[in-house]
Amino acid sequence: MKLRTFDPDKDFEKIKSWISDERSHAMWCAGRFQYPLDKKNLLSVLSKMEQKTGDEPLIAATDDDKAVGFLCYSLNPDIKEGKLKFVIVDPQYRGKGIAVEMLHLVISRAFEDEKTKRIALTVFSENPAAKKCYEKMGFSEIKSDSPDFMYKEETWGRCNMVIERDIES
Repeated sequence: MKLRTFDPDKDFEKIKSWISDERSHAMWCAGRFQYPLDKKNLLSVLSKMEQKTGDEPLIAATDDDKAVGFLCYSLNPDIKEGKLKFVIVDPQYRGKGIAVEMLHLVISRAFEDEKTKRIALTVFSENPAAKKCYEKMGFSEIKSDSPDFMYKEETWGRCNMVIERDIES
């Protein structure tokens, strides 16, 4: 597996196909992107995030360049903290170690930069499978916010997690 830059023309339709329903979409992006996923909207939001925080959209791809995962990564050099956002894996590959491999690649790459002391992410408490995956990678919970994200009649809490440089193997 490898990480490469997200190519909208090549990758958008594939990523869109991974999101099967509105709730999964909200769980993935916390309402930051329109539902159903729209290419123009996605690119607009990603562009604004790149300008504001330096987010880099990445694809996890097989050796034959088949997209199997997506995420965004940025580094805040002032606090020496990387940030992961919008982590998603092709449903056909879930439960097969793809997320762990993808996260390992991005964590290893991030920690190659001496300025990166830790990497943070936020996951909804109502997404225990994702939280378990992050814990498997060495992320630990630093704070859970009281439920504040509204999805229809549900209210979801956010779990902030980090992995420190010295934990990375």
